[in-house]
Amino acid sequence: QQKPVRIRPPAPIEPVSREPVTVWGPSCEPKPKSIIRRRARSLPSSPERRKGSYKERGSQRVRFVDSLGLELAEVKVFKAAEDPSVPLHVLSRLLLNSELATGRHLEIPLHYLQPDFAQQPGDQADFHDRLSRQNVCLERVVCFELGITGSVWVRNLAFEKEVSVRYSFTDWKSSSDTKACWESSVSGGSVTTGPGLDLFRFRLPVPPFILLPGATLEFAICYHVRGAEFWDNNNGHNYSLTCHSYKLTVPKECEGSLVHFI
Repeated sequence: QQKPVRIRPPAPIEPVSREPVTVWGPSCEPKPKSIIRRRARSLPSSPERRKGSYKERGSQRVRFVDSLGLELAEVKVFKAAEDPSVPLHVLSRLLLNSELATGRHLEIPLHYLQPDFAQQPGDQADFHDRLSRQNVCLERVVCFELGITGSVWVRNLAFEKEVSVRYSFTDWKSSSDTKACWESSVSGGSVTTGPGLDLFRFRLPVPPFILLPGATLEFAICYHVRGAEFWDNNNGHNYSLTCHSYKLTVPKECEGSLVHFI
């Protein structure tokens, strides 16, 4: 009969400490920081959408936004008597495309300013008489694509003088002034008796949005000398120019390049 073998019980397992182990000594690694994940949020929506979200808290809504969280679309309701405002350059491109689609000849409307007076003031018979009486007189006006240029003669009453042009596109509801530049002088006696004459030139800018058929530009000349003012306002009627338009027919072989250029 064999004797029973005694089995030694295992040694008790010591609990593993979960406290961080402190390592003494210099270290090049930075102290670890906890990573906090934040949920991305979009920018607040429009007030109308926020009001609707308060009323519909129980329902889920889907919004489409851009990279900044802004709305991709905006709805505008037009009234029956309110027409949408379409830029002129957009309308021009739509008209050009429709002309090409229908196969008709391409026509481009061109606008230009034309003086309302038939003869230039400098070509009139009483020009020198008016100049002697007013001390300032408009000689002529030239219109071109980039604006308006004109020449003015004044009597040389003093060395210090200034010539300016006051003009308006809004029937004098608003106006602007621009200074004329001196160009040359004529000594007394060669053109008219009395003091000599000075020639000034001016330029009036014309914004593109002003060039609409029927638009009017009015202006008058002001001469400052010796503390006094002298005006040439076309005998109280002001000088005026009116915008007209005509259609330019484009040849078929140039239509493609012209549309690309516009």
